Amino acid sequence: MSSFSEEDAFEGAVPLSQRAAAARPTPYLDDLNPAQREAAETLEGPVLMLAGAGTGKTKALTARIVHLLAQGKARPDEILSVTFTNKAAREMKSRIGRMLGQTVEGMPWLGTFHAICVKLLRRHAELVGLKSNFTILDTDDQQRLLKQLIVAANIDEKRWPPRMLSGIIDNWKNRAWTPDKVPAAEASAFDGRAQGLYAEYQARLRELNAVDFGDLLLHMVTIFQKYEDVLARYQRWFKYILVDEYQDTNVAQYLWLRLLAGHKNICCVGDDDQSIYGWRGAEVGNILRFEKDFPGAVVVRLEQNYRSTGHILAAASGVIAANKGRLGKTLYTAGEDGEKVRLIGHWDGEEEARWIGEEIEAMQGGTRGLDPMSLDDMAILVRASHQMRAFEDRFLTIGLPYRVIGGPRFYERMEIRDAMAYFRLAVSPDDDLAFERIVNTPKRGLGDKAIQTIQRAARDNGVSLVEGARLCVENGLLKGKGLKELGILVQSLDRWHGQVTAEADTHVELAEMILDESGYTAMWQNDKTPEAPGRLENLKELVKALEEFENLQGFLEHVALIMDNGSEEQGAKVSIMTLHAAKGLEFPAVFLPGWEDGLFPSQRSMDESGLKGLEEERRLAYVGITRAEMLCTISFAANRRVYGQWQSALPSRFIDELPEAHVEVLTPPGLYGGGYGAAGMAAASPVLQGMAGSNLHEKASRADVYNSPGWKRMQSRAQQRPMAQPKESRTMTIDLEAVSAYSVGDRVFHQKFGYGEVMGLEGDKLEIEFDKAGAKKVVARFVVPAAQADDVPF
Repeated sequence: MSSFSEEDAFEGAVPLSQRAAAARPTPYLDDLNPAQREAAETLEGPVLMLAGAGTGKTKALTARIVHLLAQGKARPDEILSVTFTNKAAREMKSRIGRMLGQTVEGMPWLGTFHAICVKLLRRHAELVGLKSNFTILDTDDQQRLLKQLIVAANIDEKRWPPRMLSGIIDNWKNRAWTPDKVPAAEASAFDGRAQGLYAEYQARLRELNAVDFGDLLLHMVTIFQKYEDVLARYQRWFKYILVDEYQDTNVAQYLWLRLLAGHKNICCVGDDDQSIYGWRGAEVGNILRFEKDFPGAVVVRLEQNYRSTGHILAAASGVIAANKGRLGKTLYTAGEDGEKVRLIGHWDGEEEARWIGEEIEAMQGGTRGLDPMSLDDMAILVRASHQMRAFEDRFLTIGLPYRVIGGPRFYERMEIRDAMAYFRLAVSPDDDLAFERIVNTPKRGLGDKAIQTIQRAARDNGVSLVEGARLCVENGLLKGKGLKELGILVQSLDRWHGQVTAEADTHVELAEMILDESGYTAMWQNDKTPEAPGRLENLKELVKALEEFENLQGFLEHVALIMDNGSEEQGAKVSIMTLHAAKGLEFPAVFLPGWEDGLFPSQRSMDESGLKGLEEERRLAYVGITRAEMLCTISFAANRRVYGQWQSALPSRFIDELPEAHVEVLTPPGLYGGGYGAAGMAAASPVLQGMAGSNLHEKASRADVYNSPGWKRMQSRAQQRPMAQPKESRTMTIDLEAVSAYSVGDRVFHQKFGYGEVMGLEGDKLEIEFDKAGAKKVVARFVVPAAQADDVPF
């Protein structure tokens, strides 16, 4: 067992003579509100700081730490302060320094769960069969090791991929299950082999003197449970424990904290209404049972919000109140009520993207009666990443700069690039870069040597890689499975190219056929990792995008051009992200699109987790609304087009829960009655039914209270089309057939770039020198003759 000395085991120690410092003045408490001050000053015993969104919880938490130090309650290295991100830890340390008026030194135990546990584990590594210089494996190393074990066990790697096993083991470690403690009900995972492979994996890690991230907590929980003397010394040393984002803790983190908090001087900060990470192991029950875990706990509710207006807070509170499993609190603000939450329905997702784009440009120009707003101040928060495609396409088309937070842009995602490579080869078999990308995706038994053979055959004969592959097949230059699979691929590429040339099938059907026959769709269908369903949704969205174009080549050109234009933009940008990625952020204006049942709340989440899943989805809605400071717009589409078929969509059940007094309905009459798909008025949201006859709705329908260009254009479109069916034109609201072909020298107009002159032609592409925006390449249908510009209802 390791030697342990309280005198030398902790770095950053402060001389004991400084420990009982005289009480100092407390200016750092002066600007706290009464609830924040209570949380900061209640130092003894268990405390739960129930902090709503935007209520200054970090301020109260750091004030509490400063108060502990200033009152001489503990030395800096006797305070354990746990955060969920390194960024949060840095911010907390910086705030403490500002409050103290000096640089913070000697706080070695302020950091993330993993950062703190790795320090502890290096001190006691031999207690779990490791050396103190152990290596921490990253995700790639972890999966490579698991692959070795899967292959050694003669398990079909395609059916049971390493990523799936990695997810199962990570989940078990989050629940603090060592291999011998996995419940029998869970042991059937991975074809009944997961538990045994888990044991082999842990044994191999010990042989390598290595751990993965899950082990950092799991090993420390094991040590604390097994070696009471080690636990007791840390319980004595850490006189005060503070935990941020407690609602996001998993079982292993919870057990680790419970073991350390033997003295009960623990302060947990969190918001049960913002627990949205159940899919990665977070247990909202940890915060809900705090008072049971720590009898006599003081619960301090931070309810005064400093971020959002009154109407936004009331709307968020109305939605979250429908959750049964919550501790309960009501946010309020001392500020103004501001504008009501805006609710608008659209014909479909493309129109939703058009309208939001127009609205953002109007707000940017200050035409809504407000001061001009920077693009950096606006965000679009979606439930699923595939929703981003419509917005990215629209913004790239009109030249509106944007950034995707928390992931790559839609057309830069791995699965989209793979699919596009297949499409490129179907159009042009000479595309060597596309061939290199997909030749072994999905796996076809073609290793590096096989690919080098194909490249050599192509080079020696002066032909493309596809033709090089054909030569390899015809001359038997490869062996085994790789030769057979390569032959199938070459034949498939020939067939797909022939169908593109002959236009035997619609390009949408052909795209589906390519993804199916190549095995690419099946690859993700068989993938059991958490990311796989999202990748399949993105592929469906890609096929949907094809419906707007006449052929595959036109679509590929469109993507290449818009991505090229998008890379040129600098400066302020609209933020697009998922609701999960938005937690902790705030923006003056927030758009929340896609509030439709099945999309939000997510059907998959409800199917897999039932009521628990629905309540987490509702918390996600609460998080979304409370990201907005001044303006919050919720929207949904009455119809979605899936593989060429129109499907009616019902408004989200969360719309029913929005309090009427705090919502402004902007939807034109007819969307729910004659035009609400097959559902009709009876199936529409009760909130919308209730508002339909109100003065508010009548004013909205007349646009008396809403005069933005986007609203006027939407009203105009609603009058032009029949109520029962969305308009077939997917990209613009002008008569595209009436636009004649352009010639070099023609003057044209583009919605974003303004007036310009055609300098060159290439099929459907125009090279235009714009008067103000400079040279751009655009697709012809996105411009109109300059003489018609004033008549176009962009």
